[in-house]
Amino acid sequence: MSYKQTKTWVVDSGEESEEQILDLQEAGMWIRDGKLVAFPTETVYGLGANAFSEEAVQRIFEAKGRPSDNPLIVHISDEEQLDGLVTEVSNKAKALMEAFWPGALTLIFNAKPVVAKNVTAGLNTVGVRIPSHPVARQLLREGQLPVAAPSANRSGRPSPTTAAHVLLDLDGRIDGIVDGGETGIGLESTVLSVVHDPPILYRPGGVTVEQIEAIIGAIKVDPSLQQSVAQPLSPGMKYAHYAPKATVVLVEHREELERAVVEAKNHGKKVGVFATVSKSVSYADEVIVANGLEEVAHMLYGTLREFDKRNVSTVFIESVPKEGLGLAIMNRLEKAAGSKK
Repeated sequence: MSYKQTKTWVVDSGEESEEQILDLQEAGMWIRDGKLVAFPTETVYGLGANAFSEEAVQRIFEAKGRPSDNPLIVHISDEEQLDGLVTEVSNKAKALMEAFWPGALTLIFNAKPVVAKNVTAGLNTVGVRIPSHPVARQLLREGQLPVAAPSANRSGRPSPTTAAHVLLDLDGRIDGIVDGGETGIGLESTVLSVVHDPPILYRPGGVTVEQIEAIIGAIKVDPSLQQSVAQPLSPGMKYAHYAPKATVVLVEHREELERAVVEAKNHGKKVGVFATVSKSVSYADEVIVANGLEEVAHMLYGTLREFDKRNVSTVFIESVPKEGLGLAIMNRLEKAAGSKK
């Protein structure tokens, strides 16, 4: 599939000029008309379509090359829109919404039948969130309807954190992109089902398990986070994701990095390393260093794409503890590596 042109609206998240308002009004109108428009959120760039239109949503799957049994997340501008999408909101859900909305938490509810069936992948549930990014919020207000929006990349590739990443993957395959600069968190939202009690974590993300449990008490972690599932109940559960063209290998212990790099180079590989220290990776061809977990999360997808630009063939990445934001980071890294450790 192809379009004649992918239009770009360049906006500034810190202003609301008349020109910017007009641009976002046009982008919102395009979504209402069934077009595909990518836009920034505080997590990654999303690829938006009218959540009530099966035809528009189908174009998301076609543009991304995304499997049709992989459900989408619906983005709304305010809690009033939630009433038209879901059958009930539990007290725990209300507490989480008060604590984390707008923000990087997607809650799964029982869905009303108005939601396009290909949004839910035929399930009776739907994931919903209110993004906190000011451009996303303004676009959703201008669009005046719920917007289904997975990450705006080709399926399986690292998620986009800049408009340039979106255009690299989807230029000519989507109608428009709202360029609002680089995203913040850099990892997708946390996905939590509040249909169950206790709630079940389907995807770790920008809001941590510890933060959630501080609000509502203990939750469960779905076992499919560690294994393959036949029908994914949330985005990011089943298929290989987040992978660059290079082979990604996780290294659990810092002292193993140097040895692994030397061995790969002895086999003629151009080697990249993404780590939280630089002194132990002096033999690598390309080294990118992050300072702490928040910077690892923010830099992760952009770093994987940067290694591709540098024609790196093997990327070694230092594992991090699976707690706090580290749980989300390792979830993405293990999928990018295909569990190669």
